[in-house]
Amino acid sequence: MIRTFLISTTIISTVIFTSCNNKTDNNSEEQITIDNSPTADNEDSLGISVNGNDSMKQIASYPRNVILTGLNNHRLVSIYKLKQTKNTTHDLKILRSYDYEDDDNRSEYEHFMPGIDILYGFNLLNIAHYDLSKEKLNFFFEHPVLIKTLYYPSFNQDSINKKPINRDYYMISVYNEDTNHDSLINKKDLRHFFLFDQSNSTKTQIIPADYSVIRSQYDSQNDNMYIFARKDLNKNGQQDNEEPIHIFWFNLKTPGVAKQLY
Repeated sequence: MIRTFLISTTIISTVIFTSCNNKTDNNSEEQITIDNSPTADNEDSLGISVNGNDSMKQIASYPRNVILTGLNNHRLVSIYKLKQTKNTTHDLKILRSYDYEDDDNRSEYEHFMPGIDILYGFNLLNIAHYDLSKEKLNFFFEHPVLIKTLYYPSFNQDSINKKPINRDYYMISVYNEDTNHDSLINKKDLRHFFLFDQSNSTKTQIIPADYSVIRSQYDSQNDNMYIFARKDLNKNGQQDNEEPIHIFWFNLKTPGVAKQLY
């Protein structure tokens, strides 16, 4: 199936960086405690190993899905926080970003813009990248984080004005640091935005670290993404309503560090 997007000077698509509303779980649970104790003591236990970071221990987690990308040899695995109750373990309801269904958890496909699909995260701790040709696995982040949105090359072929459009990179909107120093990683921290190459060998911070991304807007005429972000002017590591909002632009054809527009 080919999806075709027609360029228009009057139509601009807007996408919010926040995840879809998920009322099945309490948002207060979507957090990582920096001094978490290990969940288990053996290699077979669920958890994400932390490379050289003793301040963050293992968190009970599980691989949810293999995500099919538009890069033939590159597949992604979504890794979620395991929610445990007294008697059982509940599978979190997530918004899946490709056309796939199973009996216990149905969710919806989401397409963002030409050449890019998205996965909205709720207690999404990490993304694993696997290269089928090299049989090599690596992770986007070295320790558990809270990923809000994963942007990845569309599995289905896209086109703009009947010309094929293909992306060969990933982007992630994420809470990856305890920026306000309250011993938690959660929505009170600054939300950062990163670019990864197709093999996950290089990582670039698209928006400066002292900003927190709010939303984005797509410019179909120039194939640009406009990113709205609030500057942490008082250096307290969190968003405050009185702080200024700046706009950056990011070229999707030649991705790199975003440039400030306003």
